[in-house]
Amino acid sequence: MPVSIVLPAYNEQEAIAGTIAEIRHVLEQSGVTGWEIILVDDGSTDDTARLGEQAGARIVRHLQKLGYGRSIKDGIAAAKHDDIAILDADGTYPVERLPVLVSKFREGYHMVIGHRTGKEYRKSLVRSPLRLALKWLVEFTTGRWIPDVNSGFRVFDRREVISHFPRLCDTFSFTTSLTLAYLMQGRFVTYVPIEYKPRIGKSKVLLFRDTLRTLQYIVQAVLYYNPIKLFLILAGLAVGMAVAGVAFILLFGFSAPVVFGLSGMLVAVLIVSLGLVADLLRQISNK
Repeated sequence: MPVSIVLPAYNEQEAIAGTIAEIRHVLEQSGVTGWEIILVDDGSTDDTARLGEQAGARIVRHLQKLGYGRSIKDGIAAAKHDDIAILDADGTYPVERLPVLVSKFREGYHMVIGHRTGKEYRKSLVRSPLRLALKWLVEFTTGRWIPDVNSGFRVFDRREVISHFPRLCDTFSFTTSLTLAYLMQGRFVTYVPIEYKPRIGKSKVLLFRDTLRTLQYIVQAVLYYNPIKLFLILAGLAVGMAVAGVAFILLFGFSAPVVFGLSGMLVAVLIVSLGLVADLLRQISNK
């Protein structure tokens, strides 16, 4: 069966030609027929599009930068085949593992994800406690073990993923929101270990900003698919603060400042909860 490879790219002229050449070689050697490579140039200001076209990719151009997720969506929409593989254009993912992911997907899974391993990936995890916190939140929400929430190397069906487009993020968090959408709806998702490599060129990810955006989309996804779990976390936080306040008063006897501070935090929890309800209503009304 044929497969469409979607490569989102923004200013990746250093890596794009080599990545496409490697994909072509791997697919030709694996015996996969009828494949295509779609490069989505997300408003690059360098030679990414030209070099990608010369290397043999079909180009989808954004006149301005619209985001990683939007690039993947537009690449999927432009694809000719139903089997879709996505990966980054920066050389971080082992292209030679692509036939393994495609073969696993054709066993009947709804999505196969390349689970990143190796020194390079472990180094990035250690540097980012926020990522570990996000991973815990997603696992708590779905009730399933997730070795890699936001890997950009995965295979899925075009028709099914398009049905999720309205609830999938247009930016860096696209893959996280896709993982949540599939798991929360009971889809069959499996993982294939892959060796993560150093990227070619400069990273476009701003860790703190993009992690906060990812948290926002996780919260929105939880609200849509399983809102009670998020409110349980907020309720637990409020109870924990109340218990801590009572313990502080009993131990040190300073009641007024503690009560004032705890009241402010509890009001903040209430405000956040109301905001979450409002966002849930917005999502429902937009269906």
